Amino acid sequence: MSLYLWLHIATVSFPLLRSFEPRIAYASRWRALFPGILLTAAFFIVWDVIFTKDGVWGFNADYLTGLYLFQLPVEEWLFFFTVPFASVFIYDCVVYFDKGNKVNIKLNWLATLLGALLIILALASYGKDYTFYNFLFAGLLLVIHGLWLKSAYLGHFFIAYLIHLIPFLLVNGILTGGVTEEPIVWYNNAENLGLRIWTIPMEDTVYALLLLLMNITYYEFFKSRFGLKHN
Repeated sequence: MSLYLWLHIATVSFPLLRSFEPRIAYASRWRALFPGILLTAAFFIVWDVIFTKDGVWGFNADYLTGLYLFQLPVEEWLFFFTVPFASVFIYDCVVYFDKGNKVNIKLNWLATLLGALLIILALASYGKDYTFYNFLFAGLLLVIHGLWLKSAYLGHFFIAYLIHLIPFLLVNGILTGGVTEEPIVWYNNAENLGLRIWTIPMEDTVYALLLLLMNITYYEFFKSRFGLKHN
């Protein structure tokens, strides 16, 4: 079995096992979760296929099963399902333990400010495709939340994002060669800023923000649509 596949199993195991416990009751909201994961995955997979074809990043076959779909290894497809599943579980835990809604202050100003900064950095990095598109997409989504949606859950999102960076960076560190002779996922430094956290391109922290926020945006939408609430 490929190392990348083992990472998926490790990522999803704990939240899957804890999904049915009665306090957080994550499984009771899966019908709001999975449509959002599918919609978000569709966006990221198209992006991934294009960037893989253009050589912005690629994959080391020595750590894969060898199964591909549209030039992407199946492990990469799974990334957009297992990581959001585990990450939104962290978000649900934050919501549950903040029963008094004390930390969920309105942070529309922060989303707008951070989004504007990312858009400026994207424009300044034009020509470096990973940096440019990553910062641009994340910046636009943050500005949409701050100025248009005026989302009331941004406090919970930012806390969940900071917490989820710990396992996210650990998994990404392994993927980018932190514990292996060669990286499982390699990056073309001509397409990013060349700044690394351990072995991880700095842009991955923004990529993680975009991936989590897009999933939570859909999750909250479908929760409202289906009338689902936390315990």
